[in-house]
Amino acid sequence: MRILMLTQFYWPVIGGEELLVQDLSIELVRRGHEVAVATLWHEGLAEFELDRGVRVYRIRGLAQRVRWLFTEPGRRHAPPWPDPEVLQALRWVIGQERPEIVHAHNWLVYSFLPLKLWSQARLVMTLHDYSLVCAQKRLIWQGVPCSGPGLTKCLACASDHYGLMKGAPVALSNWVMSAVERAAVDMYLPVSHAVAIRSGLIDNHLPFEVIPNFVPNDISERIHESDPHLLQLPKEGYLLFVGDLSRDKGIEALLHAYADLVNPPPLVLIGRRCADTPSEFPRNVIFLDSWPHEAVMAAWRRSSIALAPSTWPEPFGIVVIEAMAAGRPVIASRTGGLPDIVVDGETGLLVPPGDQGALRWALERLLVNRELREHMGQAGKRRVAEFQASRVVPRVEQIYQAALAKGYQIGTTRQADERYRNAEEL
Repeated sequence: MRILMLTQFYWPVIGGEELLVQDLSIELVRRGHEVAVATLWHEGLAEFELDRGVRVYRIRGLAQRVRWLFTEPGRRHAPPWPDPEVLQALRWVIGQERPEIVHAHNWLVYSFLPLKLWSQARLVMTLHDYSLVCAQKRLIWQGVPCSGPGLTKCLACASDHYGLMKGAPVALSNWVMSAVERAAVDMYLPVSHAVAIRSGLIDNHLPFEVIPNFVPNDISERIHESDPHLLQLPKEGYLLFVGDLSRDKGIEALLHAYADLVNPPPLVLIGRRCADTPSEFPRNVIFLDSWPHEAVMAAWRRSSIALAPSTWPEPFGIVVIEAMAAGRPVIASRTGGLPDIVVDGETGLLVPPGDQGALRWALERLLVNRELREHMGQAGKRRVAEFQASRVVPRVEQIYQAALAKGYQIGTTRQADERYRNAEEL
């Protein structure tokens, strides 16, 4: 098959979503497909290059030239409306590549929608977050999980998040364009049941299949024990959190729970500070700013317990899989896509989001029982097989084939819908 990936960022502009797109593209090439990527250009990057057989086109956008729209110069996002310059560039790329499948991953899809009929390609859309129904992509309303979209509420929320000048146009445009998207997409691929439900795929009878994020089969081998970053770590046996040090990642609840422990091992935080990162940390907490991926994997292996205490409905949580691949038990919040990964009492412990007492209890339970930690760690390593490329990518191929044949079913995970719909944590 000829496949075109649409993603606003690609290596070396990187995050969880971008790593997934890169790994998926390379694996599809390895499996005999022709794969191209259309992504946004950033300063210092080539407009075209080959990445292990993947043809990468970096295209310029009109919105990218308006610098005040973006808080991070190195991450100029696609806007939630068709960018005329991007649209024209995509038209040229499609003419070159003649894709049978266009696989979109974010708002860059809005610049493709006017070209869908002309391209004659099937459109598959991975939902990595809640952008289909939420302009800030997180489904958070006044600090708590949002019960659902409403135009007035969304306008106010986006204005608070982005500022009035950006927020209102972003919310209004996303409201309109997401309706167009629903009519155009041939198959949705939410990364978790939570994303499928909260994005309205079930209620709106849209075609979907839950396809989780995945890791390379050799993920546990991609560990550089000689990485100089590791010299900053304490001895083995520390607790480890990886991610943004923000309130919605549960960092505040984690620090309070940790402070209540008696003689705990060090707590290591690897990530980046945010506006709501606490200014002070309890004793024995070590903050390490944004490490390379290979060093993080080595850090997981040296740790004793992995922590993912998010208070917002985390869409998936790739760091949890990476921790499990390193053989570590996980304490995670029972929210969003995290219960799709962590089997409570088997590969780790699930706690109510934001519950400091439950988080402290889970920490105490694992800290005093080495045998339980090792048992859960080994069970986690076995479970990671469900999230490896060799298991997930063939499912993506089947969806491509079904989309071309229009032979898919709507809501193929319907047997689990009611259980997740009624789950208190969602």
